[in-house]
Amino acid sequence: MHRTGWRKSSFSGTGPDNNCVELATAESGGVHLREVDAPRTVLTTTPRPLAAFIRAAKAGRFDRLAG
Repeated sequence: MHRTGWRKSSFSGTGPDNNCVELATAESGGVHLREVDAPRTVLTTTPRPLAAFIRAAKAGRFDRLAG
């Protein structure tokens, strides 16, 4: 993977125990996602399903999954 400009939410912490996911644009037009604590594991999707996921998260559809 080429050098990627990863971005994370301003809601993420800056300490060693921050829980955040970073996003970056893929060369293919998709979107890369990775967890800060596992930066070598990268998931790639496209903007449409990512947008659907974000809408569902904002609507609280995944609230019961959090522990």
